[in-house]
Amino acid sequence: MIMVIGEFKLGLVLLLSQKIEYICTMKKLLLPILAISCMNMHTSSLEVDDEAVGWLQEYLQIDTVNPPGNESRAVDFYADIFKSEGIEFKSAESAPGRGNIWARIKGGSKPTLILLQHTDVVPANMNYWTADPFSGEIKDGYIWGRGALDMKGTGISQLATFLSLHRAGIKLNRDVVFLATADEEAGGAFGAGWMVDNHPEVFEGAGLLINEGGSGYQSNEKIIFGVEVTQKVPVWLRLTAVDIPGHGSSPRTTSSVTRIVEALNLIKENPFEARIIPEVEKIFKSDAKSMEGELANKFLNIKDSIKEQGFLKELQEYSASRHALTRDTCSMTRMGGSSKINVIPPEAWAEVDCRILPDRPAEEFITTFKELLDGTGVEVEVIMAFTSAISPTDSDLFIAIEEVTSKLYPNSTVVPSVSTGFTDSHFTRDLGIASYGFNPLIAKGDEFSGVHGNDEKVNENAFRQSVKDLIEIISAVVYN
Repeated sequence: MIMVIGEFKLGLVLLLSQKIEYICTMKKLLLPILAISCMNMHTSSLEVDDEAVGWLQEYLQIDTVNPPGNESRAVDFYADIFKSEGIEFKSAESAPGRGNIWARIKGGSKPTLILLQHTDVVPANMNYWTADPFSGEIKDGYIWGRGALDMKGTGISQLATFLSLHRAGIKLNRDVVFLATADEEAGGAFGAGWMVDNHPEVFEGAGLLINEGGSGYQSNEKIIFGVEVTQKVPVWLRLTAVDIPGHGSSPRTTSSVTRIVEALNLIKENPFEARIIPEVEKIFKSDAKSMEGELANKFLNIKDSIKEQGFLKELQEYSASRHALTRDTCSMTRMGGSSKINVIPPEAWAEVDCRILPDRPAEEFITTFKELLDGTGVEVEVIMAFTSAISPTDSDLFIAIEEVTSKLYPNSTVVPSVSTGFTDSHFTRDLGIASYGFNPLIAKGDEFSGVHGNDEKVNENAFRQSVKDLIEIISAVVYN
């Protein structure tokens, strides 16, 4: 009898244990769904994606072209929304009209998650657009406007996510910070960089950050999600040459202009040696999966391919952006000399936009660059150089991106990516914050060609889905 009672108690304990495990599992699965459901209850007849489309249309009508920026207009836009939602926020101007805004939802003790966006956009030449770049109109299934892709669309997705967490009222496992900053398109000195220096409290306790830099792309029925974990480091250099001036009719053996030309030719004729870092190799191998033929095989074996004569030129013609991932590069972008055609100037200059792979410090590259120009009489000045850093692929945020996208899109693949351009994430990586460039927007064809180009627009249906997907990804991070 005692043995039977003991077995009964043991069975009861096992049953209770299984029940508890089931409840915990269901709670883990349902919390993100509950958060979205609570938000939809709050918005009544409007779904979150309907709200997001409306917000984006309004946001695109706000001119925050940099220069001059005027990002305080974006601050006012967000401030009005936060006030209507009863969310406390703070804002600060780094200079007149250069506004930054942030808000925080308090949670548990896990490292804070920051949703980072920039509010400025690059100029748009209306002569080359087929729609008003500041209309926010919906036409042919797309939402049109400067910033639709870079990055007001992503910013609105972050807003929808932040509001969904606030409206749900469910206890978070960590603080979540919404941060919208100025000036990214010009380097971030009046935005994220200024915030790091002047409002360090915003970043205290932060361990994760999501920003622009990665997204989804569909090709041959396969979807690849690129998550930016590092970027090529910008090293901007100014070259200056001084020599004897004179009349254009009597050229000397050297001049300030010929010295600059010689230096630029050395840069052109001596490309830096190609090398493949691990993060770049993963990108090429992922590309190869959706390719066919000889080029697919070369991408799959990229470390060997770069040693083949003619391959790098072939790669550059095929994709300048992929070629840029194989080596340090320098683009000649600005130069100046005389103000008159018949005057040999005493001084000439050029500016060079160099981008280096993140496996070595900028100082080492600058030394190599100066050695290349030895004997030309050209001085090299560093305009800007960032530090390099790589975010890990085993963080809560990266894992959530992998798990949620694989559930939503079974045929998809997540690939850590390297950006050839730079974003504000370099400021936060310097603080030790694991920072990722990602927006789950899935593009097709040449839909990203409008970034910094003409007719920038985002597919409305893809945008709507990306809003919902980002909410689910972030929910998986803050509710587990």
